[in-house]
Amino acid sequence: MRRVLHIVLILLLFGAVASAQDTRRQESRKAALQKEIAEINRRLKENSQSSSRALTDLALVRRKISARQELIAESDREIQAFDDSVRVKQKEIDRIQARHDTLSLYYDRLVRSAYKNRDSRLWYMYILASENLGQAARRFGYLRGFSREMSAQAEKLRQTQAELEVEKERLAALKADAQSLRKQRQADVENLRSEESESATLVARLEKDRKKYQKDLAKKNREVEALNREIAAIIRRATSKSASGKKSAAKGGKSTSTTVDEALSNNFASNKGRLPWPAEGTVVDSYGQHYHPVYKNVKLPFNNGVTLAVARGTQAKAVFDGTVAQVVVIPGYNQCVLVQHGSYFTFYCKLKSVAVKAGDKVKTGTVLGTVDSISGEDQLHFQLWKERTPQNPETWLK
Repeated sequence: MRRVLHIVLILLLFGAVASAQDTRRQESRKAALQKEIAEINRRLKENSQSSSRALTDLALVRRKISARQELIAESDREIQAFDDSVRVKQKEIDRIQARHDTLSLYYDRLVRSAYKNRDSRLWYMYILASENLGQAARRFGYLRGFSREMSAQAEKLRQTQAELEVEKERLAALKADAQSLRKQRQADVENLRSEESESATLVARLEKDRKKYQKDLAKKNREVEALNREIAAIIRRATSKSASGKKSAAKGGKSTSTTVDEALSNNFASNKGRLPWPAEGTVVDSYGQHYHPVYKNVKLPFNNGVTLAVARGTQAKAVFDGTVAQVVVIPGYNQCVLVQHGSYFTFYCKLKSVAVKAGDKVKTGTVLGTVDSISGEDQLHFQLWKERTPQNPETWLK
């Protein structure tokens, strides 16, 4: 029996810990969403009102809408949890109230009985009228027990009343928290409607100046294609050089980097999904093939990486230990830094200034440069390759 109780206590403890962890996760997630929405609002405010920014603004607003919808969903889950807690607490109060009522009834009877026999002389006469000492002792014991029962019931009644007051206060606090959360949710819903209207306005703006935007888009597409070709060529040269180094090592030539590179590659691969982002920002263009968000029949160039909208003056940082393979300037992307991590490569573009040079060893978090403002946009373009194959960075970054 003792062992069963021990197991039950352990299970209850684990349940309490799990519940506390869930609550912390929910609070952390809501805080992250609220922070992301605030950051997006700040970036939108920083943006110039030039037409060239409309597409980026649309991506930011749509991401904000997505975050807002998730925030509302989190609030709905919390409100449901509050409602469940209120129901459970009300049942607990009803149970305590019923126990309190029963105790009150029993105590009232005791009080009435004591009142009827309130003259202590009657009690003494009751004991003295006993036929023998045994009966007198029993009568004395009864009267003493009656007195103790009165005191005990009075204490139970007091404790139950105190417990009832505490639970009522907790219920009131739960209801107040639920009401506050409902007000916040309503504010989020109103913000969501405003943001959806903002998105519709941007879409209308893009559709109105279709020719101009398509001209800008064609220029941007050429820049993306040029970037993809340049990066592919740079990595092809880097991997060919690495392969030549391995062949020289096999023939007895001087080469000391092959083993280190393999170890670094394995270490890099083992951190998939846990690498830090190169900068704090919002993804406005993700990896892969996409269609234009407004001109649905227009296919955009394949994106080999991700583009982040960042705050002005943001620094780009290395996502892992490695060696700077090259620093290049590419039209539309300004300065770019290529870092090699064994057979893996990371590429950081749209930098205004660069803090490293080819051959430098870098660590995770090393500042590579500062993001530039290009045509009024503060963005960092990031790519990740395994040898000559581009990877989806979002599956590698935490």
